[in-house]
Amino acid sequence: MRVIGGKYRGRKLVQIYGTKIRPTSDRIREAVFNILGPKIKNRQVLDLFAGTGALGIEALSRGAQHCTFADQDCKTVSQNVRHCGLEEKTRIICCDVLDHNFIHTLGSWKFNLIFMDPPYEKGYIESIFSNSSFLNIIDSDCILIFEQSHKENLDFLPPILDIYRQKKYSKTLISFIRKL
Repeated sequence: MRVIGGKYRGRKLVQIYGTKIRPTSDRIREAVFNILGPKIKNRQVLDLFAGTGALGIEALSRGAQHCTFADQDCKTVSQNVRHCGLEEKTRIICCDVLDHNFIHTLGSWKFNLIFMDPPYEKGYIESIFSNSSFLNIIDSDCILIFEQSHKENLDFLPPILDIYRQKKYSKTLISFIRKL
């Protein structure tokens, strides 16, 4: 696993191994960031279910201003942030992102680029949206990118969010969503 483009292009990232782990592949990350293009510049990023932090680090490498990483186990993302020298542009929150109190740990921060890459077919994205406070952290020009199983749907999204693009890669569905 490596950073695909930008300032840190080619940097190898520490991986997480195990049967319950499914990091975003280089191919999918490259496609996502090619679709986003220059929209990444100066964004405040939230990388939920961060894992290795590859999505947030890629965004920083391509010009995002700051990234908050959130996951239950932050050891690997911490290593990758240090390896890339990004400590001053990041905040790492180790907690259960499904806990309704998680949003309060973010304080008054608002984000305009949010990545969600939870374990597939567990209903975790829907669980995040069941927390009404989640909408408070979404800035007006926010782009949300969800990685999920192609078997899952997003019927539960509130009407203020619009799926403007979806792309299927084998068994993975990437959804690009904006706030109306």
